Amino acid sequence: MLTTEMERLIVFALEEDLGGGDHTSASSIPKDLQREGFILAKESGIAAGLAVAKEVFRRVDAQLQCELLINDGEAVEVGTRVMKIMGSAIHILEGERLALNFIQRMSGIATRTAEVVASLEGTRCQVLDTRKTTPGMRAFEKWAVRIGGGANHRMGLHDMILIKDNHVDYAGSMMAAMEGVAAYLNERGLELPVVVEVRDGQEAREALDAAMRWNKPSGARLIDRLLLDNHTPEQAALAVKQWGSEIPLEASGGITPTNARAYAESGVDFISMGWLTHSVPGLDFSLKSTDQIQGMHA
Repeated sequence: MLTTEMERLIVFALEEDLGGGDHTSASSIPKDLQREGFILAKESGIAAGLAVAKEVFRRVDAQLQCELLINDGEAVEVGTRVMKIMGSAIHILEGERLALNFIQRMSGIATRTAEVVASLEGTRCQVLDTRKTTPGMRAFEKWAVRIGGGANHRMGLHDMILIKDNHVDYAGSMMAAMEGVAAYLNERGLELPVVVEVRDGQEAREALDAAMRWNKPSGARLIDRLLLDNHTPEQAALAVKQWGSEIPLEASGGITPTNARAYAESGVDFISMGWLTHSVPGLDFSLKSTDQIQGMHA
């Protein structure tokens, strides 16, 4: 379901693309011409962003009739028709590029996420995304990760405390950083998840000591999981032996489809992959027009 934030971004994206109007379509096509078009896949993968594309066309012209021929999350082959649009030819073309941009970007992410998730079959490891997203597109890209079977790490700086190396260095020590986190949460009565990035065994031990010393306002322990930053799969496996029985562990840093399985087999509970959103190519789709109106459900 689209959120208010997503709808606002769709409106902004349409304003960015249309500006003062689509002069090409307005000048070359009769204004009362009615036509239909199909969006179809030009590559195999997992479709995503169809609900977003439908909203794009609705925002362009509420009189356009849009029918989803498959649902987000379904597999497509080359030539699969995923959406039918019927109505003003000019308005169909006004929404075409933005609708395709959303579908292509989100389908690419969903497809690659699904491939990574499938590659981890037989392990207990869950695939997470990161904040390495396209500015303004985060809600859509993280939705695509979920469609592909992954899970969201955090939406932004507002819904999780994630202590990273720079926080520890600026605070002066791990213990000082965690003492500040405990005081902050308790003063404000916040129950945010707390994840702590550790560079080595010493930082892991200090973080766990802090978790035993301080609690959240509810009385729950302060730290929810440790993030193993830039560990090799072998180092991650050692961390699992040392700390895995005490707290959930997440591996992050340089994880790609090539090495994801090795990290999952180390025994960590999560792998977080910026690759899912910063390095994934889109899945190709296009809109093809027809010469007549056949009606919906064709």
